[in-house]
Amino acid sequence: MYNVLFRQLSLENIHEVFYIAWSISMATYAHNLPVQDSLKMMALFGVGALVMRGAGCTINDMWDKDFDNKVERTKTRPLASGDITQFQALCFLGLQLSAGLGVLTQLNMYSILLGASSMGLVITYPLMKRVTYWPQVVLGLAFNWGALLGWSAMVGTSDWTVTLPLYASGVYWTLFYDTIYAHQDKKDDIQVGIKSTALRFGAQTPEWLTGFAVSSVGLLGLAGYMNGHGLPFYMGLSAAAAHYAWQLKTVNYDDTRSCWSKFSSNRYLGGLIFTGIWGDILLQQICS
Repeated sequence: MYNVLFRQLSLENIHEVFYIAWSISMATYAHNLPVQDSLKMMALFGVGALVMRGAGCTINDMWDKDFDNKVERTKTRPLASGDITQFQALCFLGLQLSAGLGVLTQLNMYSILLGASSMGLVITYPLMKRVTYWPQVVLGLAFNWGALLGWSAMVGTSDWTVTLPLYASGVYWTLFYDTIYAHQDKKDDIQVGIKSTALRFGAQTPEWLTGFAVSSVGLLGLAGYMNGHGLPFYMGLSAAAAHYAWQLKTVNYDDTRSCWSKFSSNRYLGGLIFTGIWGDILLQQICS
């Protein structure tokens, strides 16, 4: 069971936390809310995000047990290797979902309903790789739900002019980094019959990823503009755009180590945007 926890708390699962933190922070800036309230909410959501992402991993591993034990990189996962049984995984999933529900009930009713509405995406994502070459779209829709939820948790409703472009930006970000991730497994995926954007794009991957990066940066910029952000935000956004460009220039899609390092580096991209938002918040606090 410790192996399960380690996998679910690894760098592989950290990216979605940023969109929750961005959304909470942007709501804090828009409404000039106390910084301590923002920090408390991010701590609560941090626990919730890790629990629910862990639940997603458990569901994924339960669906994919027969695939995982045929692939070199995934055959050591607890279910695929036989370290735990399907029943034990199901019990563990029940604990995870109960913990996630406990976090969700700490929020206002608007946010409870909004958060609960994402469960369909969490459950169905692992199936998508069997039926479409675009499973990363469903992954992005599920991962980035926090862009909608973080704001409403702070103020009791959602400003869709900000949260919708923020959410869409996250979907494009997920398409970008998870396509790079999928290039690690493309040979094995062909062998076992799993679909992905890496296989769909093939040699055209650089062009597709450039489009995703431009879309993500543009939509983030729109969200910042609609939220009235200042220079620190756009400095962070510019640095994130440079990080996108660096990834596109240096990634080798046929080298698993290169793909993993670029995939993992997206935590820095998330941190650049977060730093920019908080630069605006600190200036706001100083000037108020």
